Amino acid sequence: MEFRIDRRSGVAAYQQIVQQTRQALRLGVLVPGDQLPTAKAVTEICAVNPNTTLKAYRELEREGLVELRQGQGTFVCQSLARPQAAADSPLRGELETWMDRARAAGLEQEDVTALVVSVMAERYAGTRAAAGNEGHA
Repeated sequence: MEFRIDRRSGVAAYQQIVQQTRQALRLGVLVPGDQLPTAKAVTEICAVNPNTTLKAYRELEREGLVELRQGQGTFVCQSLARPQAAADSPLRGELETWMDRARAAGLEQEDVTALVVSVMAERYAGTRAAAGNEGHA
């Protein structure tokens, strides 16, 4: 796995590492047993302070997604992957087709992001509220 830090995004570098790791876990790119890059390697590739990477890895460890092994590295211990989100899933294929159509229609990446975020907010708004109210009846 190789991290990409976007300094113009307004999102802290450590948070980008956390988000990219979660995404890789959801897509099955990372699976339990996989080793994450060392803080030194991330520093060299992404030009971030080693403490930035360590902060991200500690957050992932608190979430139970990775395990830091002294002297060995950081290893994935939990997957977030769902078969419906796999690279070969029908849903992904439909999304790729939709993205191709959006691009052919002249939409820029920011337009597509705005559309997806807007529709996702509408469709998942009730789900989020219901999840937040569990156990509070």
